[in-house]
Amino acid sequence: MRVLVVEDEYKVASFLQKGLQQEGYTVDTASDGVKAIELAEAGDCDLIVLDVMMPKLDGFEVVRRLRARKNTCPILLLTARDRTEDKVTGLDLGADDYLVKPFQFAELLARIRALLRRATPATEPILSLADLELDPATHAVKRRGRKIDLSNKEYALLEYLLRNKEHAVTRNMILQHVWDMAFDSFTNIVDVYINSLRNKIDKGFDEKLIHTIRGVGYTLKREP
Repeated sequence: MRVLVVEDEYKVASFLQKGLQQEGYTVDTASDGVKAIELAEAGDCDLIVLDVMMPKLDGFEVVRRLRARKNTCPILLLTARDRTEDKVTGLDLGADDYLVKPFQFAELLARIRALLRRATPATEPILSLADLELDPATHAVKRRGRKIDLSNKEYALLEYLLRNKEHAVTRNMILQHVWDMAFDSFTNIVDVYINSLRNKIDKGFDEKLIHTIRGVGYTLKREP
């Protein structure tokens, strides 16, 4: 899941970004309302955590413009403005939730999970290839009925490969979607995690599903 954090206070934005990434979310950030609309309109986020008091455009105006453009991405307003009138204004404009600063991070996570549950179809199909299955609703991964335990990043990597099964994905594509990083020719983090995933997904099974495409990247597919 990709979360857009819109916050002009660097320390708060950094705290939110690191905390959400540790929980397995991919996080984009924006420090003003104009950039927030630009990233939200790109259509690649699953939820927006939005401060109200920001430069260029405040959070209320961001909500109004996004909803006027039929953007239905869930929005959680996060602000120090705790008056009832402000809460009513934000919710009436189209925000889905309103959390007042200071807040407990555990509560923020719970509200994010609740909003994502509402926005995600309850019957999202299980992703599968051969005898490998991944359930997006429960994060359960099985091969030939045997449960496989994965770290957050291993799970995110496998989900990305399954959603792109039988297609080649480059290291740069994986870095951008799983780690939210630009390409760095000096990092081998993708190769390290691919090897770790192979040990859990393919080791001990006759049919190997994770394949290297020399000079390109990787693909998840059945052997010919």
